[in-house]
Amino acid sequence: MPSTLHIQNSLSRQKEEFKPIQEGRVGMYVCGPTVYSDVHLGNIRTFMSFDIMYRYLLHLGYKVRYVRNITDVGHLLDDGEDRIMKATRLEQLEPMEVVQKYTNGFHDMMRVFNNKRPSIEPRATQHIVEQITMVQQIIDNGYGYEKNGSVYFDTLKFAKDTGVYGKLSGRILDDLISESRDNLKNQSEKNHPSDFAIWMKASPEHLQHWPSPWSEGFPGWHLECSAMSTKYLGKTFDIHGGGNDLKFPHHENEVAQNHGACGCDPANYWLHTNMLLMNGAKMSKSVGNVISPEELFSGESHLISKGYSPMVVRFFMLQAHYSSPLDLTDEGLQAGEKGYKRLMEAEKVLQKVAHPGNGAANDLDKEIHALMEGAIDDMNDDFNTPRALGKLFELSSKINGLKDGHLNWTDLTADTWKTLQTTFHAFIYDILGLKDEMATEGGGGELVDGLMELLIEIRQNSRTNKDWTTSDLIRDKMKELNVVLKDGKDGTGWSVG
Repeated sequence: MPSTLHIQNSLSRQKEEFKPIQEGRVGMYVCGPTVYSDVHLGNIRTFMSFDIMYRYLLHLGYKVRYVRNITDVGHLLDDGEDRIMKATRLEQLEPMEVVQKYTNGFHDMMRVFNNKRPSIEPRATQHIVEQITMVQQIIDNGYGYEKNGSVYFDTLKFAKDTGVYGKLSGRILDDLISESRDNLKNQSEKNHPSDFAIWMKASPEHLQHWPSPWSEGFPGWHLECSAMSTKYLGKTFDIHGGGNDLKFPHHENEVAQNHGACGCDPANYWLHTNMLLMNGAKMSKSVGNVISPEELFSGESHLISKGYSPMVVRFFMLQAHYSSPLDLTDEGLQAGEKGYKRLMEAEKVLQKVAHPGNGAANDLDKEIHALMEGAIDDMNDDFNTPRALGKLFELSSKINGLKDGHLNWTDLTADTWKTLQTTFHAFIYDILGLKDEMATEGGGGELVDGLMELLIEIRQNSRTNKDWTTSDLIRDKMKELNVVLKDGKDGTGWSVG
């Protein structure tokens, strides 16, 4: 029997068995992008990691409500300037032009990497009423106070009353001073430096502002996720996720706000992804150690030797556990490209080759079943994609061994072969979210396969008829296109690379 799903809970710092609040249903909230610039590869890794989790939960049969927000107001830089407002000023656009431009770009990149769309994608500016209501609830419960039109969360009182503040991030209150990313100009308004704004009075030049009981202003960055997750998933839901950099202050302050408003934990399980490095160091524009997705695809960067396709990049990222740092290197991408092609070639063989029948359940049969069950066990162990990939590669060797005659069909039953076809296909396409990049819309993949089979047949006939000119022409043209022909017992196959 396959194991049950266990996930590493940042809140308890332990791996726990996953038990949803409502049987058969999962509510998952993931902090989405602040849409003031193009999405970067570190963000993409985070959203891809949660896409894998979403896919696997669906594979397990859960009905999942996946909510991922768009931040389009209130996210301040360390100097206190609003990120959207800064982009508005630099690009000389209206705020919603900036938001729409980079939201479109984000969606385009999610499609390129084959990430599923969330069930709901709420925007902060569309939920001002809900945020104002939550601010009032926090004030009514004694954890919010107003100063000069802005409203702040009273962290000292909350920490003293509940003992909850700092539990998620593991920080003590003394470490939290001045780390809340609020407008530094208003530090003097706070009762304590660690207090954070849940509503901010807008300055005259600020273009995004709404009426409230306290001032014309806008909500704090942390508040939006508390309000929107509550609206769509309830006061307490199953999974809350985001990048490790959000654990403090963003997620810690979310927990405080939810407790301050309703006295309840927002989520039972908190999951955090780790960072993406470049050649062993943190990506940084100032030292030229950064690469955009477009540069990664085109190869137009001094950091890589050539371009890599989106599915190669996705495969590369799956080779590290979501909670571990991942080092992006040219050598690693080259190895990932080979691994991706090997996996897709095995899938192509698996779906085309038919079991001849008359097989018995011998050691090979048992090994294949153990590998399939092992891949499921690996995914049940906190979505461990690198270990699951290892099992798929072992299965690839078995598939190729059967095709090439190195393994015996008589050691495998037809039922096991059919189960392997279904399981392997589900892992590659449904769980890992890979695509066959040689396939195109409208049946292009079948067209390519058909044309290749025709060329291979013409080449074979030419060799039989000793028409070496035609045979050599096909061979040379295929070599130019990086197509490798493989002659085997069952005929000639082909692959790219």
